[in-house]
Amino acid sequence: MLQALRVRDFRCYGQLNWEIPEQGALLLGDNAQGKTSLIEAICVGLTLHSPRTGRLSRLVRHGCAQFGVSMDTQRGRRRVVWQAHRLEMQVDGNDVRDYAQYLNAAPPVAWLGNRDLGLVSGAAELRRDYLDFLGAQWHPEYRAELLNYKRALKSRNLLLRHVRPDMQALRSYADVLARHGERLMALREELVRLLEPHVAEHHARISGRSREQVALRYDSSARLPLLQGIVQALEADLRAGFTTVGPHRDDVQLSIGGEPAAAYASEGQQRTLAVALMLAQASLLHSETGCAPVLLIDDIFGELDPQRRKALLKALPPDGQVFITTTHLNWLEDDKLPLPVQKIHQASLI
Repeated sequence: MLQALRVRDFRCYGQLNWEIPEQGALLLGDNAQGKTSLIEAICVGLTLHSPRTGRLSRLVRHGCAQFGVSMDTQRGRRRVVWQAHRLEMQVDGNDVRDYAQYLNAAPPVAWLGNRDLGLVSGAAELRRDYLDFLGAQWHPEYRAELLNYKRALKSRNLLLRHVRPDMQALRSYADVLARHGERLMALREELVRLLEPHVAEHHARISGRSREQVALRYDSSARLPLLQGIVQALEADLRAGFTTVGPHRDDVQLSIGGEPAAAYASEGQQRTLAVALMLAQASLLHSETGCAPVLLIDDIFGELDPQRRKALLKALPPDGQVFITTTHLNWLEDDKLPLPVQKIHQASLI
């Protein structure tokens, strides 16, 4: 459970100290006042990851050289500082150099954002990001394999864009990509297998249609052993200027009643499935870690119809902290939300 948050030069915040209510909070304010940035800081402080950008450098306040996020939790004090393309981590005042060690002591986080309402019909990148955000908290190897794979992929793509690329170096990077990529793909397949019953349960609860079968399948771009696939695609990669085979091109196939959801489901069905995917993060992390996740919900209630809104409110875990951002409370109607309201105005709490 989070007890206090302090940020410095993070997004629109110069400096902020916040004593956090035990239940969490509903953050109310106009657009561009810092609501999303506040819950993003919570996410970065707990997971070392932003659901809004893949580059931590973009979180630094304009004109500044670094940002800092620290928080008090029931498990101790945590602090992260990003500067000079390096992330420094501390737990209870002690430097931590291992990502897994830092993450192991943190409560899990589930993020439900407006962008995620397009999980079903949107680009494959959305579903990969969803898996990676969840996977990095689910399994200690996941984040390490993902980071190693991305580093090798970036280096190989730079080589592929050279006029005369070093072929020996390309072969070496193919070996590295295959080693980390195959492990990452195996972890993703296992994660999808564990995730499917959670998604199906939430979908049935929200839709009220327990007979409407929901299925998830990990779809790999590599039909051959990964190293063989990368080697065989070399000529295509040289023409394209990037690596065309690997887990960075994979997807998750979602179906309802045996039919692809993106192609055949109605807009209402797609939104129901998207909300079920978001809620499944929380229930899977709770069951796998034994710890109730911190729920960060970014401005989605106003986008849902009353049925899905009520279902989502009922599904909020009673034993976890919940943080919700919104520009208005009109969507509440007769629903009761047991969260204190904190107004946000120009990157400050009032």
